[in-house]
Amino acid sequence: MKKILVGTGGGDCPGLNAVIRGIVKAAKSDGGHYEIWGSIEAFNGILKDEPDLVLLDNAAVGGIHVKGGTIIKTTNRGNPLSFPTQDADGNWTTIDRSEELMGKMKANGFDAVINIGGDGSQKISLSLFEKGMNIVGVPKTIDNDLSATDLTFGFTTAVQIASDCFDKLVTTASSHNRVMIMEVMGRDAGWIALHTAISGGAEICLIPEIPYDLDTVVGIINSRYKKGKGFVNIVIAEGAMPKDGEVVGSTAKDAGDKHIKLGGVGNALRSQIEESGCEAQVRTTILGHIQRGGTPMAFDRILASAMGVKAFDLVKNGQFGEMVALQNNEITSVKIADAVKDYNHVNLDHYLLKTARALGISFGD
Repeated sequence: MKKILVGTGGGDCPGLNAVIRGIVKAAKSDGGHYEIWGSIEAFNGILKDEPDLVLLDNAAVGGIHVKGGTIIKTTNRGNPLSFPTQDADGNWTTIDRSEELMGKMKANGFDAVINIGGDGSQKISLSLFEKGMNIVGVPKTIDNDLSATDLTFGFTTAVQIASDCFDKLVTTASSHNRVMIMEVMGRDAGWIALHTAISGGAEICLIPEIPYDLDTVVGIINSRYKKGKGFVNIVIAEGAMPKDGEVVGSTAKDAGDKHIKLGGVGNALRSQIEESGCEAQVRTTILGHIQRGGTPMAFDRILASAMGVKAFDLVKNGQFGEMVALQNNEITSVKIADAVKDYNHVNLDHYLLKTARALGISFGD
């Protein structure tokens, strides 16, 4: 009997449970030659003095594909190559626990790892593979920022949530003759904002790939109010910034998680608009983690399930160092090294940018 360890790292995402279920079901269908185990909170589970692992059998995964979150939990502080540890003086530092991890894998009889996560998690997968670990990756992110796959599961659900919220803001903007700003996630990519703006009929969409000009934004707002009444709906990605400006965020204070936490650009834009002398009332809504939670859409359940099955096949066939991908409506795999090589920004020639402009949506440029 061979053993596969499964972990989910980084932010939670609709569809994670469907991937886990897909792996377990595929292993069962293969004749039961594999045991699937979950490591609680990514690699943290197996790195504990008393490993925190759970057997993932049919009973454990029954019906979980419709549930949000992940039954094996997740964390942003579980990088075994830069693991947070507290010194005797109380200060925090990081150490490389990758060799310890590989030793614990062997001691617990694991033959391979399936690492489910986004860009950061797959960079960890690559480093561990280069150290000799039998590992495959499954791309997970609502941001859709992995370039080797056409879509990542969770993205479509995040867009649907954002679109539902935006629809509600449109009616209140119209009722009060207000400017409504809705801030969405996406890190350094504008995919969620772009899709939401088109689906919701926004007047303005501000994304990281196109730094905005405040005078242009204010000009559009004023033109909508030229007869004294009007309303404007704006979608802004958390990584958007003005020309010659910077992103809005702060350094995370959690040990082992020192990335820049984006957020607040919607309020910053509101202040900029108000300080420009614009007379319209401006209100801001920041969706935040609402976009990550809840039941995954059918599309994401299906995509995640297919990716889970493919991940098991990669392990079974010994195709380590590869990541599952959706390309041209086919489930395939790519080298993890290729998957993390380029960030998936919105290409300025992308058809959806052209679609949005033709619909009258401004990007503030």
